[in-house]
Amino acid sequence: MSEAPPPGVAVDDVPVARPSATRLPQLTSLVPPWPGEQLPVRGGEVYVRATPWTGPVDGAREGAPRERALYVHGLGGASTNWTDLAALLAVRFDGWALDLPGFGRSQPPPRGRYSIRGHVRAVVDVLEHVVGLPGEAQGRPVHLLGNSLGGLVSLLVASRRPDLVATLTLVSPAMPVYRVPPAFSRVLLLLLVPGVPTLAARRMGGITPEESVRAMVRMCFGEPDRVPRERIEQAVEETRERAEQPWAGNALTRSMRGLITSYLRVGAANAWRAARTLRVPTLVLWGARDKLVDPAMAPRLASVVPDARLEVLERVGHVAMLEAPEATARAVLGMVEETAACRAERTAVDTPPSVRR
Repeated sequence: MSEAPPPGVAVDDVPVARPSATRLPQLTSLVPPWPGEQLPVRGGEVYVRATPWTGPVDGAREGAPRERALYVHGLGGASTNWTDLAALLAVRFDGWALDLPGFGRSQPPPRGRYSIRGHVRAVVDVLEHVVGLPGEAQGRPVHLLGNSLGGLVSLLVASRRPDLVATLTLVSPAMPVYRVPPAFSRVLLLLLVPGVPTLAARRMGGITPEESVRAMVRMCFGEPDRVPRERIEQAVEETRERAEQPWAGNALTRSMRGLITSYLRVGAANAWRAARTLRVPTLVLWGARDKLVDPAMAPRLASVVPDARLEVLERVGHVAMLEAPEATARAVLGMVEETAACRAERTAVDTPPSVRR
């Protein structure tokens, strides 16, 4: 089984996503971060925010689908990256968004080991918790959504624990490309050298929150000038809060090191091999202006996942859930609705006529 991306795959070569026509709420003002709490996981705790189900916009809640979703952020991100998208998807989902170990309000992992495997374990633990919560969706698999590093982690989770995952959405996942993206400095390769991550963390400590946010927006957004001022201010405040955590710099640099190290893995731990084993409906969603992960990877990934559909958003960069939450929500709901319809058809076919009457 191949451990590298297939060459020469175009957008027209893979199934396209079918956006949902479901009516969505209007986000006319800044949505504040959803409340959360610390949740025990193996080796510590992670902070998890919860977005309650609202039901359909038209108010007809009786009999409306009520499912569960878990959101996993990317490198340097936090659970708040999903605030707007979770608000839109609340028409169908109760949502949970975690801060990966060492990010947001989560404590660092045991012994400061920021590995992809550790992040996978944390997500599995949170999924098991969400699946077991009381309510009408108790015991059912969860819709899993991940961006960038969180996309890679979510893919590995879905390949190893398909029993926990209903559908998978990968937003610009950090798939192995075996090269340094042009937007990155070659200095990042030094993170593989023992001792360098600590030095890099100290250097990053001298960057102000304002400078950090401006750099992030330029690198991650397709149209940086269109980011609302309120969102910039909110990000600066979050970055300032994070800068007060003594482990913040190490979390970023050592997680980057763990990401690069994961690219060298072979066998079952290889992400491309794992993608070929996925058995859950999958949405591959990419921004056409992604500077961090080449958009040409989008159809290549969609081509190797057995049940995948692809959505490429024009004028969008690396964080579609922040830049284009409505388009992202429609793509996600379209996949979920299509999956539910197929499941209903199979049930009808498999049900004996005497039972149907």
